[in-house]
Order: sequence, then structure tokens, then C-alpha cells
Amino acid sequence: MIRRIATMGLAGLVITSAASPAIAARCTDYWNCEQAVRAWCNGSHPRADGDGDGDGIPCENVCPNRRIVNQIRAQIGC
Repeated sequence: MIRRIATMGLAGLVITSAASPAIAARCTDYWNCEQAVRAWCNGSHPRADGDGDGDGIPCENVCPNRRIVNQIRAQIGC
């Protein structure tokens, strides 16, 4: 999900920025497990399970266990 926020500058210029917490460069950028799993599944963060243990849990800072990850994967069709 991309949200666009536009603000009007003093000179009449429109500045647009995109915020997308579901696409992150680091696991600490995700707000919850679903965001991490979605990014991991769609390939935008393929190294989300890069901690070296190969447990299938992306971004363990927001995803506490494989059961929750598998529930999210089933819900989103990953």
C-alpha cells in the first residue's frame, strides 16, 4: 500500500512523497509481522530471513514464531 502525501509550498510547488512501510531495507523498518511476511513473499525483501538460522521466520523482531508466519502466508496466499 502506497500513501501519497502532497503539500503546497509557498511558491506554489507541490511536493509529493511516498510512504510504504511494507517495503523496507531493514527488518527494523517494519511495524508488524504481516508487513515483513508480505515483503518477504513478494520478493521486495528476500533476505528478511537472513539471520543465518534458516528457520523460515522473516524479521524476528516483529515475527515471533513460524506458526504466526504460516498463518499470515496462508491468509495472503504466499
